[in-house]
Amino acid sequence: MEWLEKNLRENFDLPAKHPSEEALRRWRSAVSVVRNPRRRFRMVADLVSRSQNEARRRSIQENFRNFRVAVYVHQAAVNFIDGAKNKEYRLTEDIINAGFSINPDELASITGKHDMKSLRMHGGVDGISKKIRSTFDRGISASDLDTRQNIYGVNRYPEKPSRSFWMFVWDALQDMTLIILMVCALISAVVGLASEGFPKGMYDGLGIILSILLVVMVTAISDYRQSLQFKELDNEKKKIFIHVTRDGSRQKISIYDLVVGDIVHLSIGDQVPADGLYIHGYSLLIDESSMSGESDPVYISQDKPFILAGTKVQDGSAKMMVTAVGMRTEWGRLMSTLSEGGEDETPLQVKLNGVATIIGKIGLVFATLTFLVLMVRFLIEKGLTVGLSKWYSTDALTIVNYFATAVTIIVVAVPEGLPLAVTLSLAFAMKKLMNDKALVRHLSACETMGSAGTICTDKTGTLTTNHMVVDKIWISEVSKSVTGNNTLEDLNSVIFPTTLGLLLQGIFENTSAELVKEKDGTQTVLGTPTERAIFQFGLKLEGGHNAEDRTCTKVKVEPFNSVKKKMAVLVSLPNGTYRWFSKGASEIIVQMCDMMVDADGNSVPMSESQRKNILDTINSFASDALRTLCLAYKEVDDFDDGSDSPTSGFTLISIFGIKDPVRPGVKDAVKACMSAGIIVRMVTGDNINTAKAIAKECGILTDDGIAIEGPDFRSKSPEEMRDLIPNIRVMARSLPLDKHTLVTNLRGMFHEVVAVTGDGTNDAPALHEADIGLAMGIAGTEVAKESADVIVLDDNFTTIINVARWGRAVYINIQKFVQFQLTVNIVALVINFVSACITGGVLLSQQCSCCGSI
Repeated sequence: MEWLEKNLRENFDLPAKHPSEEALRRWRSAVSVVRNPRRRFRMVADLVSRSQNEARRRSIQENFRNFRVAVYVHQAAVNFIDGAKNKEYRLTEDIINAGFSINPDELASITGKHDMKSLRMHGGVDGISKKIRSTFDRGISASDLDTRQNIYGVNRYPEKPSRSFWMFVWDALQDMTLIILMVCALISAVVGLASEGFPKGMYDGLGIILSILLVVMVTAISDYRQSLQFKELDNEKKKIFIHVTRDGSRQKISIYDLVVGDIVHLSIGDQVPADGLYIHGYSLLIDESSMSGESDPVYISQDKPFILAGTKVQDGSAKMMVTAVGMRTEWGRLMSTLSEGGEDETPLQVKLNGVATIIGKIGLVFATLTFLVLMVRFLIEKGLTVGLSKWYSTDALTIVNYFATAVTIIVVAVPEGLPLAVTLSLAFAMKKLMNDKALVRHLSACETMGSAGTICTDKTGTLTTNHMVVDKIWISEVSKSVTGNNTLEDLNSVIFPTTLGLLLQGIFENTSAELVKEKDGTQTVLGTPTERAIFQFGLKLEGGHNAEDRTCTKVKVEPFNSVKKKMAVLVSLPNGTYRWFSKGASEIIVQMCDMMVDADGNSVPMSESQRKNILDTINSFASDALRTLCLAYKEVDDFDDGSDSPTSGFTLISIFGIKDPVRPGVKDAVKACMSAGIIVRMVTGDNINTAKAIAKECGILTDDGIAIEGPDFRSKSPEEMRDLIPNIRVMARSLPLDKHTLVTNLRGMFHEVVAVTGDGTNDAPALHEADIGLAMGIAGTEVAKESADVIVLDDNFTTIINVARWGRAVYINIQKFVQFQLTVNIVALVINFVSACITGGVLLSQQCSCCGSI
């Protein structure tokens, strides 16, 4: 079988991820002996549609860029165009009766065209909110959702209608061999009726027709069931939820339930779900490359308040008021012009198409030989009996039957349904994994995951529960455990009121967490698990104190950044001065500090011995498997609006030790990986001592394993990395770029099949580069999910192991099935050839055309 493997390698070898268009076209051109192209190629990418889509997208992006230039470089040009159009927007009776004061098309055009003149004419963002009956603090009323959808539209784009069962029947009838057999059946029936009369003359032809109908119905039912499974999986992929304010409370809703007037909360990594206007926020950077094709992010402010659907939040956070949804958005119009190009085929699908092609060629040779042998035998017998000069209608019927026998051998030989049968198996695996909390976005991930040799996993929320609480705190040179109410009271008693006020101010102002009111009136803290833990600690610590934390105003916010590993806020104080608060990775914050708050509540210079004690405290917390964060502040008289927060001159307030327990079952899952030959590597941004403690508890860090920090890893040469990488088990204080470098080297230097987990926007390059990208469903951003092959819905490491187990089982079983099918097909060819030659056209084996079974 070496010639078969060589042919498959040359023509049907396809990478699992990001195959080139040349590779996709190569295997298509190598495919021949295709009985039913419509069915064979149903589950492969339509390269023509994809090329047309890309051309349309480039054209639209070019138009968008030209339009943007016209808007910002020469606003007068836009006014001229608007004047030329002289378009008048009228308020219909339906709009007036619903209580709105602006036409839906006019509202959509303001955002879509970035029309500042029209926006000012309507009273700015405040004026627009009044005209659509929405308020910035309470949002809209849930009771008028239907009215808003009737007037302003629903947030959905036109989708390709589902194919009916009869369309699959029609596709099955396009099989060339079945068409030939139908013609043979018709000739057989006509000749039979002429020679043997009715009904005896109909038997052969009718038998062939009934066999064809049986094959068509079985094939159509199988394909229809498969399409329903894929539609269900596609619907799961499209489920995206966002936070909005409605009826005065913050709610999580599907993007499809979004209506005009909704107040949407945007944060890093979100995909903007609709066109809207910026209300307020901090350092909001929008990636508009999907619309404009330009990679430079756009800074959004009250001077440039327009936010378009389909763009992504690259940095910062904000509140946005929705002004257009669905087909009234620029993104909706773009989507309506693009047809589906289909998903890239998997390597196994391509390989099976190659197998079907090769066997088909062999079958064609056998079919031709069979027909020739039968014809020679027939002519010899006829010549010896009645002579070749006398021909009867029964002779014609015999020749037709011989031809039908040869065509049937091709039907038996070519496993036309084999690629689709494997696709159905992968779809079944995807459905099973969905039940196990893993959403597979790409079919190829089911195959590739089975051969993974390395898993690079995050720590927080994947190996740990992500249910965080502040367990210890260092403040005023005192380290305290704060897990109970009594210890909180003790902490209150040992620190000065001024220190307490400073701590609470830093907690409540320098945070991305938010205290929101639920529908039932209860209050909930929303935000990342780390931010929630510190915020909830602050609420407990605050008690009845009227601390200084409520007597200041936010001026500037720098959201947490995984590269800087800190977040900062600038607040204005009642005395006219300003105060920076910075919170983040303990080593980074301590390095920024040259002062500290002492036991008497005074800011004093930090001596070397005190710095050493602080670092020892951090290491002590980390050795107890606690995440460590530091909080510091700096007083300033003035600030530069365009500059970043200071990086020195801070005063250290406190160190938080946050407990995040290891998930149950993780240790057994890691052990199962190692016994299967899969190496688990932890890549985290946490302190190295915290990472090592968790890794040892999980069984990841063994005696021969190495724990390294990101800066050390970055500084290594390629030669040093080649020696180092095989032994790395833990990488701490890493940047997203470090993860990407590790994955690239594992794949390039060591030819490993690598699975990578990620949740942040900056993890997208590593998820894209890895053989299998696994995004977190709970903590993951939309950008990370979009770059991933699998979404782990419960953020659990054991789910990742289930994906690997299922992938391996599916891959092994499919390989065995293919090998078995090859053997059976070749044996069937030989048997049918011999049988037809000996018996005069009787076949001893038949094949199911929908799955290839003999």
